[in-house]
Amino acid sequence: MRSPTSHKEKASSTLFQRGDRVEIASNEEGFEGSYYPANIITWLVNEDYIIRYRTLVSESGFEHAREVVSADQIRPIPPNVVVEGFSVGDEVDAYDNDGWWFGKIIGKTESKYLVYFEGSEEENAYPLSSLRVHQEWVDGGWV
Repeated sequence: MRSPTSHKEKASSTLFQRGDRVEIASNEEGFEGSYYPANIITWLVNEDYIIRYRTLVSESGFEHAREVVSADQIRPIPPNVVVEGFSVGDEVDAYDNDGWWFGKIIGKTESKYLVYFEGSEEENAYPLSSLRVHQEWVDGGWV
């Protein structure tokens, strides 16, 4: 099984602009392999960016969380790939806890897919609407 490309390997060859919709790779323990929707607020001189999450709120709970992140944590929003379903062994991203998590289909019920997350060794069931084809941003392109 192919594992998600490390953030360092995905060195950003794209300079993002204010307002761009992006995804931010989490580097916090327990959140590896997850991406969170965000918008670019501004670029900083050291190749970091200030971003505003679209799904995560600040500690106050009244506004979207903002954070300084390095360019290698940022990727564009993946293109939408329309699928009618998935098969056992397919690599997917599952939307859960306000972000997209990398996993692998290990089973299917009548209406849900069972996804295994290698990093946490957990399994969860998701409807098709909460899954997308897993894609990697490598050298400025999607694979």
